[in-house]
Amino acid sequence: MTASEARVHRGEIHWLDWSPGRGSEQAGIRPALVIQEDAASANPAYPVTIVAAVSTKGRDVPQHVRLEPTAETGLTRPSYVKCEQVQTVAKERFRGLIGRISDDDLARVGTALRKVLALE
Repeated sequence: MTASEARVHRGEIHWLDWSPGRGSEQAGIRPALVIQEDAASANPAYPVTIVAAVSTKGRDVPQHVRLEPTAETGLTRPSYVKCEQVQTVAKERFRGLIGRISDDDLARVGTALRKVLALE
């Protein structure tokens, strides 16, 4: 997918090519949640968007938001949005839509992001 083809939306989970990763950063083809607002994320002329890592490995901490596997999310196992692992990425890194989280889960992600970024 080229940046000009990418139309991603806040709340969607996509396969993302994180490589090359450094240290403890995500690497390889792994899920990511689009967290940037739609004015930029869905605009095909804007080549980047902001995402948070999604992993099946998480902990019971405020910055990890648990997601359940459902037809809507497209996840096959319980997973965690890791709100401390936020990155701006080129839309060229997207490899395919997995699913979408609910508005309630997106609100929980927003709360965790505000806590991680010391905005509350």
